Amino acid sequence: MARVVVIGAGVGGVAAAARLAAQGHAVTVCEASDRVGGKLGRVQRDGFAWDTGAHLLTIPQVFHELFADTGAPLDEVLDLEPLDPLMRYRFADGTWLDTHADAAALRRALLAALGPQAAADMDAFRARGARIWQAVEHAFLREAPFSRTALARQLRRAGDLPAIAPGRTVRGLGRSLFSDPRLQMWLERYATYTGSDPRTAPAALVSAPYAELAFGGWYVRGGMHRLGQAIAERAEARGATIRTGTPVQAIATQGGGVVGVDTAEGERLPADVVVANVDAWQLARDLLPRRTARPLARRLARATPSSAGLALLLGLEGRSEGLAHHNVLFCEDYDAEFDALFGPVPHPVLDPTLYVARPDDPAAAPPGHEAWFVLANAPRHVPTETWAHGADAATRRGGGIDWTAPGLAEREADRLLALLAARGVDVRDRVVTRAVHTPADLAADTGAPGGSIYGTASNSVASAFLRPPNRTHVDGLFLVGGSSHPGGGLPLVTLSAAITAAMIGPA
Repeated sequence: MARVVVIGAGVGGVAAAARLAAQGHAVTVCEASDRVGGKLGRVQRDGFAWDTGAHLLTIPQVFHELFADTGAPLDEVLDLEPLDPLMRYRFADGTWLDTHADAAALRRALLAALGPQAAADMDAFRARGARIWQAVEHAFLREAPFSRTALARQLRRAGDLPAIAPGRTVRGLGRSLFSDPRLQMWLERYATYTGSDPRTAPAALVSAPYAELAFGGWYVRGGMHRLGQAIAERAEARGATIRTGTPVQAIATQGGGVVGVDTAEGERLPADVVVANVDAWQLARDLLPRRTARPLARRLARATPSSAGLALLLGLEGRSEGLAHHNVLFCEDYDAEFDALFGPVPHPVLDPTLYVARPDDPAAAPPGHEAWFVLANAPRHVPTETWAHGADAATRRGGGIDWTAPGLAEREADRLLALLAARGVDVRDRVVTRAVHTPADLAADTGAPGGSIYGTASNSVASAFLRPPNRTHVDGLFLVGGSSHPGGGLPLVTLSAAITAAMIGPA
């Protein structure tokens, strides 16, 4: 039985804790904040409640496996509601399109909204997406990372290498698969699932929209934050100890391996294994001795942090017509949006795509009211003084703006409301309460550097292989979360926990 300390109680951390405790290890989780769940936050105000993290659960089998492997099945713990439609899209020309997990319903929607060629193109995409998913799921998403050469060799032997279009981007593959520019835009949106630019992100990322269509989208009744809480409760039920309000100041090492962690209160927690559910940049910069961190820091210097998001939390009077649970209101010029996020001078997006979540859940709003979460892609938060005193390599590479500048957040919130109105969804006279959640807020709440939502972006064909592996160069030190293999988003950080637990093995 190993003594395991998990740093951070985000979803990846508590999932690792649950698995390792079920494997018989003595597990302690140290969480700096007063709650579990990491980026699955919750804000309550004036009788309304908003999830501030993910609003859609995809690839549900990953979570069913976690709960089945550690105790009672997921369905006995959480109420998962299948969503239909999955998404309701509004394109810049005013066209609306619903997507569905049911292939026949999706085809009918495409025929009605975009015509027969669009429906035929989607049929071809689903076939191609199935091949890509088959290629990447077991060879990459569920396994420890290969080198590029080893992965290409395995995929070639399986006949799957052509399916993932090595060397092609999401944009390049989308334009070869879809003749309608609106469906090209639909596909490119999924690069933002990893905070990435579709013009440079690898084509393999189109496995995300395929998985959504193939396996459906789900909502956790009571709020998505309940998922993180339920996984933490499972970890405790299997014997793990979760200590909130316990920041870790340093990882203690000796002879090339971990020996414990030091808390901010001066306590040393002995450990044979440390699982860091913190951003890899934070691990290298703050928690390891400088010399020990050098190999990780060199790797990260070649990676790019993901983009961030500006969230507007709205409490509205009355009920809305014409919107689904999840809605995407596209901008007119997608390139301008990505230039603002990833260009040499990042700045707030002038005409962003807007994501609107409006859960039909009594836990979210008083009767006769709605709680809306409106999200726009945004540059990362970088305080002005950071540039003045010399930014590190990761900051220089990712760029950003100071979201704490006086008046900036409220001005941007007003602009988002005006953009909603311009796209046919004017709720300005229904607002009962509102709050703004900036990248600076996410950084402060979760420790995510600059408020990067997904850890590391996939802004190059090789980006997946620049992401730090789960087993680090320090003996006994492992890494889970969006900045490590296999990537960001709820399913992938949960898979990173499974990979790490398998590496550590049973007691």
